[in-house]
Amino acid sequence: MSRKTYTGEGVSVSGPYSHAADAGSTIFFSGQVAKNAPDYKEVTGSIEEQTKQCFKNLEKVLNTANATFSDVVKVNVYLTTMKNFQGMNAVYETVFSEPYPARTCVAVKELPLEADIEIELVVYKEW
Repeated sequence: MSRKTYTGEGVSVSGPYSHAADAGSTIFFSGQVAKNAPDYKEVTGSIEEQTKQCFKNLEKVLNTANATFSDVVKVNVYLTTMKNFQGMNAVYETVFSEPYPARTCVAVKELPLEADIEIELVVYKEW
């Protein structure tokens, strides 16, 4: 079986991985941090700013996979501190609405590229 992958236009990788891997009706999206956008210029460094950019990066990859945020069934959010939980949620609610996808949110010690947040998705789509 050959592996089908997707690459978002204008989105970089910070290691040896694909932006998304297709497993039939399920597509697994690698985590995105704000700095995965080569043209990202950090203005405030706020969690809200970084969260918005994570979703912009993910949307570019979703587009190449012919999917949208409404196809997302699972979200994993990694924060370097749970003090950013409320700010992340404020942006999250502008991307998703009820019924929300399943979600896990955990605090981690450190993320790539000195990010404060990383978001990954799982999409289910009947073709």
